[in-house]
Amino acid sequence: MWALKWAALSLIGLGSGVFVAGAVVSFIAIIGVVPRLAQKTGTKKFIKLYEEAIILGGIIGGTDTYFDWYLPLGKTVVIFLSFCIGVFYGSLAEVLNILPILTRRVRLTQGMRWFICAVAVGKLVGSLLYYFVPGFYYM
Repeated sequence: MWALKWAALSLIGLGSGVFVAGAVVSFIAIIGVVPRLAQKTGTKKFIKLYEEAIILGGIIGGTDTYFDWYLPLGKTVVIFLSFCIGVFYGSLAEVLNILPILTRRVRLTQGMRWFICAVAVGKLVGSLLYYFVPGFYYM
């Protein structure tokens, strides 16, 4: 009986993961993030590589959720990877024009410089806490 429950739950979990992953990839494809990012950066010839990196990142991120594996990369590599992630999110925000939409919605007319600095410092502090305070993400 226990094996049947385990098999059913595994099948439901796998099906749910495939469904959510398909939805995320469809969402990315519909809003055209990859082509717009390639157009802005002048790297249209790497679109296939970008798409494969997104798929691989989804697979690695999904398996990381279920398996407790550890890669001893060292602080320097982690800082470099964090920098790359920050650059990606920053360019993604620029491509999608999030900042102009946000400023119109909240009617922010003055202090934009302080708003951008506050967001950047908040992301920096959050990243440093996550990576350098042991157990922070389990709190």
